Amino acid sequence: MLRLLLGILIATMCSFAQAQDIKVVYHVSSGIEAAAVVLNNIRNHLNADPKAKIVVVTHGPGIDFLIQDAKDSKGREFSSAVGNLATSGVEFRVCNNTLVTRNINPDTLLMESKIVPSGVAEVARLQAKEGFVYLKP
Repeated sequence: MLRLLLGILIATMCSFAQAQDIKVVYHVSSGIEAAAVVLNNIRNHLNADPKAKIVVVTHGPGIDFLIQDAKDSKGREFSSAVGNLATSGVEFRVCNNTLVTRNINPDTLLMESKIVPSGVAEVARLQAKEGFVYLKP
């Protein structure tokens, strides 16, 4: 009887673990050239796990790719890549402290961006309170 109950408990726990979608926070604090790599990593991540919940939290120079008309060194704008990922459910969060410190008008951000009070505090909150896995590409 004990073996049967233990077996049921293990099967239930395994089933529950498989049913949980993975939640990931990508922490971006480096400049524009790193952004293309980050966006590519996220596309690859979603190709491998389309159900993953992905939030990108940016601060410091990491916000630069979310400013309208931002381009990489090859002249490619980030807006369409960000828009496509947002359509797939990826969220982009920008640190208000960075906006204030760098005197950046929030109206210049891509429409997919959401402003949070502090980028680092948001990363910590997502990990501690919402169970997100941390990735720093």
